[in-house]
Amino acid sequence: MRNSSQSELSPEIVGSPLRIVAIGGGTGLSALLHGLKQYVSAHSSVKLGRPPVDITAVVTVSDDGGSSGRLRREFDVLPPGDIRNCLVALSEDATLLSRLFRYRFESGRGLKGHSFGNLFLTALTDITGDFPDAVKECADVLAIKGRIYPSTAAKVSLEATLENGRRVLGETRISRSRRRIESIRLRPRRCRPLPETLAAIAQADAITLGPGSLFTSVVPNMLVEGVPEAIRRSPAVKAYFVNLMWQPGETPHFTASDHVQTIHRHAGGKLLDYAVVNTQEIGGALRRRYAREQSSPVENDFDAIGAMGVNVVCGDLVQESGLVRHNPAAIAAIAVELAREGRRRREVSR
Repeated sequence: MRNSSQSELSPEIVGSPLRIVAIGGGTGLSALLHGLKQYVSAHSSVKLGRPPVDITAVVTVSDDGGSSGRLRREFDVLPPGDIRNCLVALSEDATLLSRLFRYRFESGRGLKGHSFGNLFLTALTDITGDFPDAVKECADVLAIKGRIYPSTAAKVSLEATLENGRRVLGETRISRSRRRIESIRLRPRRCRPLPETLAAIAQADAITLGPGSLFTSVVPNMLVEGVPEAIRRSPAVKAYFVNLMWQPGETPHFTASDHVQTIHRHAGGKLLDYAVVNTQEIGGALRRRYAREQSSPVENDFDAIGAMGVNVVCGDLVQESGLVRHNPAAIAAIAVELAREGRRRREVSR
């Protein structure tokens, strides 16, 4: 991949599966996984003009809102929501089971607002006695195309320090803040990743961060003990999918370089090889709608990113459907190309 503001993707096919570790949370990570699963089978990959891939997702577990927050408080389990979204994203969309896992109760005392998938994961955790084991069992039930690991098995919360020095505890309260976030940390601070996560990182051809909420979906994974160091040691290509829009309460007025700098600061130093940014124009009606919510497209300040020693990959990445979201097919294609570069690096270093 060229060292420039825009990289050209080539259609060369590689035989053995490319190993991609996708790190994050929320709907952004699910979108990437949904796109990547099209490359898992060799037959589908040849039709798409890309090599097959082997997918590992590492998902943040600090959510304390909605159905996940209620289950966390009532049953003392890790929040299942982001994990559930990733399980569904890697399953066959047309199957009854994946539809069932997405089902959300609209009424019923104690049930309203819960998704069936969240309840299923909570029940499996009680049966197996271990949340990561419950995720593995659930993955088998859905026959997903990859592996999914929580970023840590520890029960963690997020704490933010705002620009005025005030501290805010809890992901939901942090997201509702209207002050600029200076830093974020986990409580407790010392928590370990799963051994399987570290092994996947060491063997990866590409490691992707995001897309997703910077402070509550992406950065928390960098705060798990040993994860940033493992990423640096890995010969994989490391890339971050920059958000499309400001997120009110988290990243107002953030440029692309602000996102990258935030990741590096929380990871204890430079981590990324690439920042993947959108150059597709967002429609006027959508821009006006987001402006009413104090959100605008993230500015691509290429020179500032380059000054950090990070290359840029540009593309038309937007999928407009009433909301501004990353296009799963577009970002997956870029992730696969990055993995191909990582595979070439490995071969040269042997």
